[in-house]
Amino acid sequence: MTKTVYLDNNATTQVAPEVVEEMQPYFHEFYGNPSSMHTFGGQVNRKVEDARAKVAALIGAKPDEIIFTSCGTESDNAAIMGTLDRYPEKRHFVTTRVEHPAVWNLCPYLRSKDYRITELSVNGKGQLDLEELKSALSDDTAMVSIMYANNETGVIFPIDEIANIVKAHGIPFHTDAVQAVGKIPLDMSKQPIDMLSLSGHKLHAPKGIGVLYLRRGTKFSPLMKGGHQEKGRRGGTENVPYILGLGKAAESALSHLEEENTRVCALRDRMEKGLVESIPNTIVNGDTANRLPNTSSVCFEYVEGESILMMLDEIGVCASSGSACTSGSLEPSHVLRAMGVPFTAAHGSVRLSLSIHNTDEEIDHLLKHMPGIIENLRNISPFWKEYKEGRLSASAPA
Repeated sequence: MTKTVYLDNNATTQVAPEVVEEMQPYFHEFYGNPSSMHTFGGQVNRKVEDARAKVAALIGAKPDEIIFTSCGTESDNAAIMGTLDRYPEKRHFVTTRVEHPAVWNLCPYLRSKDYRITELSVNGKGQLDLEELKSALSDDTAMVSIMYANNETGVIFPIDEIANIVKAHGIPFHTDAVQAVGKIPLDMSKQPIDMLSLSGHKLHAPKGIGVLYLRRGTKFSPLMKGGHQEKGRRGGTENVPYILGLGKAAESALSHLEEENTRVCALRDRMEKGLVESIPNTIVNGDTANRLPNTSSVCFEYVEGESILMMLDEIGVCASSGSACTSGSLEPSHVLRAMGVPFTAAHGSVRLSLSIHNTDEEIDHLLKHMPGIIENLRNISPFWKEYKEGRLSASAPA
C-alpha cells in the first residue's frame, strides 16, 4: 500500500497523540458533569477552566473571553447573529467576496431578512482595497466580518488596520481566524478585535470543538440558548474531552509557532519552487509576501483540478482543489473568481497545505511525480491542445 502523504491540513489535521492522551480519561474515568455541585464534577470543571486558560494564552486573550462552541461555523454564526440581534435597528452587514462558506453562505439568509450586504472585492493577489471598506461603512452598518487568512490561498489580510478603521466608526468587528490560529502569532490584548472564531480540528485537536473569542464589554446575544454554561453565552453541557483536547492542542501550537514560520514555511517554499521550475504554465495564486506559512494555492493551466487530485490520490498524496464539481459541471471556487484568476488556470487549481508533521521526503515524493501527472493530463486535454495551437488564450476570466 502506498504511504499517505497528507497535504490537506487546511481541510483538517491529524489529532496529535498528546491530545488523544489528554482526552481519554474523560470519556470513561472522569466522566462527571462540570456543572455539578459534587466533587466528582468539580474536578472536571477545574480541567475545563485549565483548558480555557491554555486557549486564551494561544491568542493573548483573557480566559473569561473564551466561549467553547462545536466548531468554527457555529462560532462564525454566533458572532454574526448574536451581534445583529443586539443592533436590530441597523440593517447593513459588511464582509468580503472571499469568505469561508460559514460566513459567505450566511449572506443569502441575511438578505432574505432584509439586510443590505456589502461584499468587498479583492485584487488579483487576493488583497482588499481598504478605501472600499471605508466607503462602505455608514451609520446603518451593524457589524463587519472579515476573515484573518484565506482558507484557499492563505492570503493574510491586514486585520489590525481593518479593525481600527471599523472601530473608528463604533462598529463591532469579527474575524474568522480558523486558518490563522496556531500558524501565526495572535495577541488579542494588543489587537483591536471584538470577536474571533477558531476551530480545533485545524490545529491538531478533534473535529467538533471550536471557540468564539468575545472581548469583554462586547454586546452579544447567545445563539445557543439554554442552560447557564459558558456564563450564559452558549447553552449546552460542555463537551469535556474535546475541550481538554483543544486546550492541549493550543498549548502545543503555541510551542510550535516558530517551527510553523521557519521549517514548515521553508518546506512550502521549496515545494512551490520545484513545481514552478519543473512544470510549464504553473502559477502560484495570491499575495505570496503576505500569507500563511503552510499554504500554497497552485494553478496548473489547461487541466482540471479534480483530475489532478485523482492522480495524486493514486500515488498516496492528499490535496484539495479550488474547484467544486456541481451537477456534473465544473465551477471554479468563488475565491479564485473574485481574484480574477483566468479560466484556464482556475480550473486547474490545487491547494497544498502543510503541517509540522510533513517532511522533506514527502515533498520529494510530490515533486517526483507531479510533472508526469500534469504532462499526462495535458496530453489528453482539449484546452492544452488549443493553447499549443494558438487558439486559446490564458486571459479569459473564470
